[in-house]
Amino acid sequence: MALMEQLLLQATSTGAVLGAVVLLLVLYVLYSASSLKEEPNEPPGPKPLPLLGNLLQLDLDRLHESLCELAKQYGSVYKVYFGTKKIVILAGYKTVKQALVNYAEEFGDREIAQTFKNFTQEHGIVFSNGENWKEMRRFALTNLRDFGMGKRGSEEKIIEEIQYLKEVFENFGGEPFDTLQPMSHAVSNVISSIVYGDRFEYSDPQFKAMVNRANENIRIGGSVPIRIYNIMPWIGPFLKSKKIIDRNIEDQKKDINTLVGSLKKTLHSDNIRGFVDSFLLRKQSDERSRQKNSRFNDLNLFATVTNLFAAGTDTTSTTLRWALLFMAKYPHIQDQVQQEIDKVVEGRQPVVDDRKNLPYTDAVIHETQRLGNIAPLSLPHVTSCDVNFNGYFIKKGTTVFPLLTSVLKDETEWETPHSFNPAHFQDQQGRFVKKDAFMPFSAGRRMCLGEGLARMELFLFFTSLLQHFRFTPPPGVTEDQLDLTPVLGITLNPLPHKLCAVRRT
Repeated sequence: MALMEQLLLQATSTGAVLGAVVLLLVLYVLYSASSLKEEPNEPPGPKPLPLLGNLLQLDLDRLHESLCELAKQYGSVYKVYFGTKKIVILAGYKTVKQALVNYAEEFGDREIAQTFKNFTQEHGIVFSNGENWKEMRRFALTNLRDFGMGKRGSEEKIIEEIQYLKEVFENFGGEPFDTLQPMSHAVSNVISSIVYGDRFEYSDPQFKAMVNRANENIRIGGSVPIRIYNIMPWIGPFLKSKKIIDRNIEDQKKDINTLVGSLKKTLHSDNIRGFVDSFLLRKQSDERSRQKNSRFNDLNLFATVTNLFAAGTDTTSTTLRWALLFMAKYPHIQDQVQQEIDKVVEGRQPVVDDRKNLPYTDAVIHETQRLGNIAPLSLPHVTSCDVNFNGYFIKKGTTVFPLLTSVLKDETEWETPHSFNPAHFQDQQGRFVKKDAFMPFSAGRRMCLGEGLARMELFLFFTSLLQHFRFTPPPGVTEDQLDLTPVLGITLNPLPHKLCAVRRT
């Protein structure tokens, strides 16, 4: 064994050699014993190493790509080991859809990694299960709809925010700038107005800090050190990235408590301003009626608000940043989008109803979501019971990765899966065509509850920005030099870059 040889070479005494041999034997025995616990007819997969599992066979910086490569060898349902933890991988459109839709209950629970368990304590919506998840999701859906999420009320909030964002872009005067903060601030203000009942000024230091912390946690949360920490939590005290996340969460709690405390002071049932007001009123009602085991408590409020703020900021702003980068990279596609917008919308503000008359623009937005592929691994699921699936046995409590990147780039579903091609969403007459394999919001019970709002934001922000600005690479940089390599976090972001937003005349 290579590991044995390495230990022997490094050993400086007979005692050290014997110690190394004993250690390897113990590890081998422990690993062999754990292997005996495997159930018959489990999915296939590469042979794991003691303690490390298949970690050395995977590129953790490009985990989704490594898992796609293994699917070519082991099929659409296979297993890998992250350390001693067994993970079942689901790959390809047909397999992922079958699991998440046809076996929605069996694959419907959420795997809660140690990182998220630390700060949500299994409360909120995204990282909870069982009755708590059902009640929080139901309450959130009902109340967010009441505040116009995905409806006319949201459209007004988004259009208002677009005016502020256009002003920021104009202030750069066509000079290169990083789109990260402006896009994050604008998108975050939409969900903030729904959650808190009001938007923030972009210059507000508290707001800027909240957005920066949310972005940083999403970036660090998918990093290699944190992935290893989730497998081996005992290394946490030695990780700088873990300390950053912990500090950010504590600071986020303070800011949320301050904002909620301010809303409490002016809370009135006749003037419900946002989601937090609705939650606080329900909490008060349960307390007055002495409701036992009420889930409307401070832990669920903090976790749910954190879920909504982080998810409502990162995913949409990241997709929009990809969209602007693609437009600068492919100016001929930008030309066609702008020609269509000019013809249909002319000089007025685009509205949601314009979507049906902008099929090419709509196709470009969908293709951005497909190729941008911002949630390549989805968020991990866990089986709620023993399940026989596609001829394999998967035990209750097994972690499952629905590999969304394998759906959005499924070679049997997309003509050019690795290229930016809006024709994927058009027929021969140029009409917009829906595709079943378009699943950026996942599917089934754990499908993104903000899909309606996200779709509206993507359309209104994109069309409004393309109507007013021409996006180009910085001076001295060609379109070919714009790098589309993603940065792996919990979501896939573009590499740090700058673009020019040149006002159209």
